[in-house]
Amino acid sequence: MTAEVELSELVEAARSLVVPGERHVLGITGAPGSGKSTLAEAITSALGDDAAFVALDGFHLADAELHRLGRHPRKGAEDTFDAAGYVNLLRRLRARTEVVYAPVFDRGLEAAIAGSVAVGTDVPLIVTEGNYLLVDAPVWRDVRPLLDACWYVDPGEDVRIERLVARHMRFGRSPQEARERSLGSDQRNAELIAATRQSADRVVRPAPSTEVSEATA
Repeated sequence: MTAEVELSELVEAARSLVVPGERHVLGITGAPGSGKSTLAEAITSALGDDAAFVALDGFHLADAELHRLGRHPRKGAEDTFDAAGYVNLLRRLRARTEVVYAPVFDRGLEAAIAGSVAVGTDVPLIVTEGNYLLVDAPVWRDVRPLLDACWYVDPGEDVRIERLVARHMRFGRSPQEARERSLGSDQRNAELIAATRQSADRVVRPAPSTEVSEATA
């Protein structure tokens, strides 16, 4: 069983990667609803100017492209992202030779918005989160070598699914639709991601005080 850990401990672990004049990248992964984005944002906020947050979700393919490919019903699966674009972003961030503009994903619009996060060359730590950071598949396997450390967030299955259903409802799905999505395509993605757990440097279960359930991803 994974023991709960306080946010302060995780912040200090992330702070150990902050080296002035250098750049390191901390990856945070886990299944949908695990709390990846909440943890990543909390760490980034705590570290202030020493950290910047970028997320894989900014590389969701647009709905029009997903419809063209016949993948829209599976939005969120590993082949519904621009994985190569994400890898290239990480490479540019590691190079630290220019300001890099990263995209974000707007859940209200269900769309990625380009050029939303400016990362200057003086930021020593990049915190990035996403479902597929440790997946051993073409293109995705190029992510891991670009991370100095990668943590897997595991709040427990019952908690994760409860949060995921609540999140889908928050963004307009009925209770039935939310549960069907959570136990359908989301669960198939979760099983793929769970298989990467053993490849993480650390498995964490943030203490309840760290979590804001409706904001988790």
